[in-house]
Amino acid sequence: MNEDLSSFPNGAREATGYPQAMLARAFLTGTTHTDAETRRRAGERADRWRQVLAGMADGTLRIGSRTPVAGLPAWVTPEVVRGGFATSAASAEGPLQPYEHDLARSARIPADRSALFAHCLTEPGLARLYALLDSGRYEITVPEEGALLTVAWLARAGDVAAALELVDVLEPFAGRLRFTPRPAERPAPDAEAVHRRTVGDAAAALGRRRPHPAVEAQREALTVWQPFGDALLGHWLEAAPGGRTPDAGWHRRGELLLARYRELAAAHTRCTKHLSPKENLGILRGALEETVAGRRLDPRRLGLLHHAVDSMVRRRGLPGSERHARLRTRQAAEAALPSHHAVAQLLLRRLSGLPQQDGAADTAPLVADVTADEAAATGLPAGTRIPAALRQVVSGALSAPLGTLVERGLVPSAEVLAELVPQLVAATGAQAYPDDALRTLVAAHYRAFRNRRSLLLLNLASQVRFEELPWVRAVAGHRRGQDAHADADTALRRLGELAVQAFPGTLLPNPLVRELAVLARQADTGAPFTEELAADIFMGTFAPKFLTAARIAAELLTGTLYERYYGIDYRAVRNLAVAEAGDGLTRGRRPRTAPGFARLCQERAGDTGGRSWSVAANGKVVEQAQILTTHNLATLVSRVGIRPEPGWEDLALRCFATVCRTTARIPAAPRPLPLVKDAAYAWRQMVFHLSLCPPEAQARVLRGLDAEAARTSAEAAALLAPAVTGLRQAAGGGRPDTGAGRLFLGWTTGRHWLLGERAGR
Repeated sequence: MNEDLSSFPNGAREATGYPQAMLARAFLTGTTHTDAETRRRAGERADRWRQVLAGMADGTLRIGSRTPVAGLPAWVTPEVVRGGFATSAASAEGPLQPYEHDLARSARIPADRSALFAHCLTEPGLARLYALLDSGRYEITVPEEGALLTVAWLARAGDVAAALELVDVLEPFAGRLRFTPRPAERPAPDAEAVHRRTVGDAAAALGRRRPHPAVEAQREALTVWQPFGDALLGHWLEAAPGGRTPDAGWHRRGELLLARYRELAAAHTRCTKHLSPKENLGILRGALEETVAGRRLDPRRLGLLHHAVDSMVRRRGLPGSERHARLRTRQAAEAALPSHHAVAQLLLRRLSGLPQQDGAADTAPLVADVTADEAAATGLPAGTRIPAALRQVVSGALSAPLGTLVERGLVPSAEVLAELVPQLVAATGAQAYPDDALRTLVAAHYRAFRNRRSLLLLNLASQVRFEELPWVRAVAGHRRGQDAHADADTALRRLGELAVQAFPGTLLPNPLVRELAVLARQADTGAPFTEELAADIFMGTFAPKFLTAARIAAELLTGTLYERYYGIDYRAVRNLAVAEAGDGLTRGRRPRTAPGFARLCQERAGDTGGRSWSVAANGKVVEQAQILTTHNLATLVSRVGIRPEPGWEDLALRCFATVCRTTARIPAAPRPLPLVKDAAYAWRQMVFHLSLCPPEAQARVLRGLDAEAARTSAEAAALLAPAVTGLRQAAGGGRPDTGAGRLFLGWTTGRHWLLGERAGR
């Protein structure tokens, strides 16, 4: 086994257990699933997991390293599967893409990457790259695809030395990786606008919609079987079941009704209720078949017939009556409503005329009511409203400033916000480059780089940064100075305010934290942003930035409710930060870890060092680090200068509303512990926001917590009562965990008080 596997908490066995489980799951799906496409995708996943396990076995993969694939430098984008495991492949390798074949044919060169690389360095090849730079009509899906465009820009800018140096770095991999860009029909979209999905994505989602079986069965019941049932009921009412014997004319009309039934049953197969002999329609039809055949109804069947006729008349009224007519008119109107599938086809027509690779600048016309012209072309009723579910699909393609998307509810979570932020950060970082073509290129580089999946890393190793890409380093000297810092600072503050204001009760997800850190570096603020560490691979150490973040929190929160509630000695934290910084200077090198901070977190978590490794014990230590640092909130307030609207009191109340909603789900949850942690994290952010409120606002919030919890549910209020009591005790100068009060934390190695008797499930 690879020696690096010993770095895992439980050694090589722990490292291989996850890939083996994923391989088994993919294999099972690939051999048993009923859908052929699902089986195919599962087979591909299984192949990738086999690569992972084979590479770990023969030593060509170093799991936990920044360079997991032997022979590939850190800047090469590895193929990464679930859990951060790299396969033996690079994302930019594999068979030639269609656009590469097209280039080889047009240049009349062999269809291999070495020949393509060499061609791009010739005069005709560079001329083609210059044209792409000027038009902006190219796409970069993995960062490597933009490398030769960078060479071309450097050559045209006269920076030949940097161009040649970059070529030397790329050339050893020229036969393996794609270094040429994909031609595109349109240039990149407006840098200020972002979108959740492209027009093409929205069209694909609409195209996957099929008629809903249950809805179509209901439509068939209303339009086919209800009218037939009315006719059958009317026929039996003529005979007055149990009264006079039907005459010959009644029998002939009955034969026609039965013939009509057979035709309808053959043509309309969605609704099958009429086939049941226990349903009213089945009883009436069966009795008619017996009677028309000349067989007398026995007492049981006669009783069923009598009951069916009476119940149908009692429920709907006599056929032809005013009551019956109103019911059928309403049902006919419901049945006439167009299906979602039919409306989706109309939306596809509207979307087809737009560029498919971009978002839509205005989605309102796309979701407007059906026009008269469209009604004539499609058969849909004019004025038909687009159903909300379909409007949501199309609205997701809106291209607008990020704040606009949040205001319109198109960004439902902090995780979705994190997915969109790279588009904004790409545009902001590119503003540092005065040349238009280079600005477009750098933004495309960044968007592609953010598609790079994170690796599983150990021993405080950091993910590869954008600035480490050789082609990004090659153009770094062409950046502007102070103006670029100001742009990044403004973007950082706006993004921080947007994230905290939109989702005050949610931890900043790691992808968003990384984007904030990028903006902080571009702004040269020195603001430390700390990721949420995974408890299952936590190694018991912290990077120095965690202690720096804790010191910033100490400067902001000393003497506040936050410090009292969590029992923090922020003066000691400041002293620790000064001592460890001084120790690093004494050693003459920058420290890689913050051992004093790690010891403090372990002490606060109650870790005496005598227990064996466990995820829960790690989680307690990680949670204490989040408490001490406030998980980036203090950094955003003190170093970035965010001032979210409408203020800290509102944010505290909204955090508590999140706590209540999450807690209300706990009693019925099959896996309640994740909900407990989420509620505790939202609670911590509430305490932070509350600590920044003036005294009168703080008191007002504390008084209203009981009523707010009761509005959610009586059960949530009862569960949270100990936590609310503890918070009030801390606000009054006492300890939160005395008497009836409880300190609300998310992680525990024992039974969590919030779960009561459910603990341990």
